[in-house]
Amino acid sequence: MTAMTPGSNIPLTAARVAVDVAAPVRLDVSGLLLTADGKVRSDDDFIFYNQPQGPGVSYRSGGGTAPDAIVVDTTAVPPGIEKIVVTASPDAAGQTFQGIEPTATIRNADDGSALATFTPPQLGAETALVVVEVYLRGGVWKARAVGQGYANGLAGIATDFGVSVDEEPAAAPAAPRTPAPPVTAAPPADPRVAATPPAPAAPPAAPAATGKINLDKGRVSLQKNQTVSLVKGGRPLLSQVKMGLGWEPAFRGKDIDLDASVIAYGPNRNHLDSCYFGKLSILGGSVKHSGDNLTGEGAGDDEVIVVDLGRLPADATGLVFTVNSFSGQKFTEVAKAYCRLIDATTGEELVRFDLTTAEPQTGVMMAKLIKQFSGEWEMTAMGDFVKSRTVRGMVKPAAQAL
Repeated sequence: MTAMTPGSNIPLTAARVAVDVAAPVRLDVSGLLLTADGKVRSDDDFIFYNQPQGPGVSYRSGGGTAPDAIVVDTTAVPPGIEKIVVTASPDAAGQTFQGIEPTATIRNADDGSALATFTPPQLGAETALVVVEVYLRGGVWKARAVGQGYANGLAGIATDFGVSVDEEPAAAPAAPRTPAPPVTAAPPADPRVAATPPAPAAPPAAPAATGKINLDKGRVSLQKNQTVSLVKGGRPLLSQVKMGLGWEPAFRGKDIDLDASVIAYGPNRNHLDSCYFGKLSILGGSVKHSGDNLTGEGAGDDEVIVVDLGRLPADATGLVFTVNSFSGQKFTEVAKAYCRLIDATTGEELVRFDLTTAEPQTGVMMAKLIKQFSGEWEMTAMGDFVKSRTVRGMVKPAAQAL
């Protein structure tokens, strides 16, 4: 039996496999059937306890005494479906994976023998998880360990994979709602959520802007916690990019010395290296720093970090861009702080994030770049403040934020 790590894969030696996910608490396990573009076709491709059967994929309940499982019959998966992702979320509403260590086991569905196990590392605020994916590559079915967490629950996963989650007005506890019409690609509502005491009657709120977008429509302006996929014209951006970081003193005539840095991590959130004014090049020159700006005065970027996405080592899967005040000035003394991602070849601004809030802290995590298992990179706006005057003190909180 193979013990898998994030990103590792194995060829499947059985035509029918079951992926069960065990934890110290009850988990809801579900599966989504995805086409080559990574999207579901309709709500029929969302398989869970209230819709247990789909084409080639089924949900198997553990009855509360054994873990739930998603069973995949690779011989019955319809043409056009190239991947089945298996997800898990705590059954209790609002519960995170903090202190919970789920373990997925991939089994031969016919005899129950274990083929591989996977325990995602260092989970925290996540309320849902893409655990494992079963995928077709070169005519061979394989399984890959993923371990990608979502802080916005199953709705976040559904949105990423093209499922439209329609939030209906709250109603008194009642029988489970019926599945939404196929044209909306909305998953049937969870009856346990429906049984939650309703909020006062009001029009449904607009969904939070947490879904991912790409660069096809030009420059993207992010809000905090929004994510953009660095894909343009259907192809991942793997060229050289610049992360420009800038700021101005909040009070005219008062210099402010901030330091921009980037911290590089491996697939297990392990610290690889940090690039800052005292170490201007890391990871074989694939990440370079422009040098220190001591005042913050003047137009344009104050400090620039150049990242050659195509030359990054394979084990560099996460980059967190930070700004610190070594002199101890707080971010309440800073105005117009921002970061922006630029195509280093054309000079085109691709993504921008303007920091609109401030806290009396000496460090802030501005943005992160995360490499997906597909090979593409995603940028997420952060804007999270930390008490730290140096990049060294940012290493641990940044790892926790990946």
